[in-house]
Amino acid sequence: MKRKYSIALLSDSSVRWDIIIIGGGATGLGTAVDAASRGYKVALLEQSDFTKSTSSRSTKLVHGGVRYLAQGNIRLVTEALHERGRMRDNAPHLVKDQRFIIGNYRWWEKTFYTLGLTLYDLLAAQHAFGRSLPVSRKQVTAEIPQIRIKGLKGGVVYHDGQFDDSRMAINLAQTAAELGAACTNYVRVTGLTKNEYGKITGVNALDMLANRSFCLQARVVINATGIFVDELMQMDVRKKVGIVRPSQGVHLVVDKSFLGGDTAIMIPGTSDGRVLFGVPWHGKAILGTTDTPVNEFVLEPKALDEEIDFILRTAGAYLLKQPRREDVLSVFAGLRPLAAPAKNSGDRKTKEISRSHKIMVSKSGLLTVTGGKWTTYRRMAEDTVNRAITIAGLPYRKCTTGHLHIHGYKKAVNRTSFSHVYGSDYEKILLLQRENGGWNEKLHPKYDYTGKEVVWAVREEMAFTVEDVLARRLRLLFLDARAAIEVAPKVAALMAGELGEDAAWERAQVDLFTETAKGYCLNL
Repeated sequence: MKRKYSIALLSDSSVRWDIIIIGGGATGLGTAVDAASRGYKVALLEQSDFTKSTSSRSTKLVHGGVRYLAQGNIRLVTEALHERGRMRDNAPHLVKDQRFIIGNYRWWEKTFYTLGLTLYDLLAAQHAFGRSLPVSRKQVTAEIPQIRIKGLKGGVVYHDGQFDDSRMAINLAQTAAELGAACTNYVRVTGLTKNEYGKITGVNALDMLANRSFCLQARVVINATGIFVDELMQMDVRKKVGIVRPSQGVHLVVDKSFLGGDTAIMIPGTSDGRVLFGVPWHGKAILGTTDTPVNEFVLEPKALDEEIDFILRTAGAYLLKQPRREDVLSVFAGLRPLAAPAKNSGDRKTKEISRSHKIMVSKSGLLTVTGGKWTTYRRMAEDTVNRAITIAGLPYRKCTTGHLHIHGYKKAVNRTSFSHVYGSDYEKILLLQRENGGWNEKLHPKYDYTGKEVVWAVREEMAFTVEDVLARRLRLLFLDARAAIEVAPKVAALMAGELGEDAAWERAQVDLFTETAKGYCLNL
């Protein structure tokens, strides 16, 4: 995946793209893969880095949504469960079966959750990951040694999927590129172009790295900008719009010892009416999430003290080893672009707003897609491209992504180290140490990351900043923010060598990253 090649394609003003997609998150990248796999001429433009915003800040779950089942949203759960299976089948190096336990502390809970989760399994049909079963108190404590023992009567086991969100996004971008799409990060859309009838004919865009402008022609433009969809819609119609209702979700990352095993815990019925997860991930444990209505759309949202305290308090009520603020290795917040409810639906809390996606088309032909979640990204993309075909009058071609292997596809991977996320690419990464033996040295003594992964991120994954590497290629910022700050100078030096940058660039990158990383640290 070479940005230089994509920029060269965008520079050709004679090209008329079938579809231009704005937004490099889960929805935009999935749409690029779908459209390119059907043979359409596709360009994707992302103003920052791929998944810089919401799509890198999930709970790392590929799931049908047990909570949505409790709300009676059978259609959404069924669709998500089927898509969960497709994600595992198409990207087995990134998506795996994760075993969960719901601890039971009241006499009726075991029967209640067993029945509900059996329905969950039945809705999954042939896409099921594993059977939900009641288990004894002894088995619960064997799988989650740190679960609260007092009052524990047993539990219920169920299965869902787990993945690495940003790594999935990079593989989607690589897949789209291999199918002929021009996918670029750090290209910002500055305006929409229209003909004399007021119909959109393309976009004006700025290459943020080269400070170079483009005017791109397109048959249809898709707005897949997540939390920024309203902003782009205002470029089309200069009036206030509000199709997105933002909700902030916060996660805390702590040492895996707080769970004590490889099984995840799901805590139902928290004080805010949600569920709380404790999930093993890359050798750590993620605790979350929250659902806090917010008003501001920003690329780097900040966790509120009350959100942090809520997670610590709720997790601490169910764990023997109670996490404290000083135990938090990283805290990250993300904004969910929930499709705003209809005006007559009342003042609904964000946790009650459906996670279904919505597709809208303006009078000018701008196609906007919003809502949804990572698990259903492929279905969202299919629906979006089908609608785009109609708008643009493109020849109809059937969707093929249901069984399309994602870049890096590899069935058997060793999940004991981070290297498994590269799938079939890792053999190529290992070859880099022949080019330079020093690249095989660890960046940090506590973690397995080496210089060769940094070099690979620059050469093959469009990483242009230290944050790109440490946040979304190697994930260290999300796992241990202080460790990420410590290795930033080494990463900057390696990147400077690849990008041809000087010492001043290195210092500026380290300073910028350190300032960002402080927002992921508590008590720093």
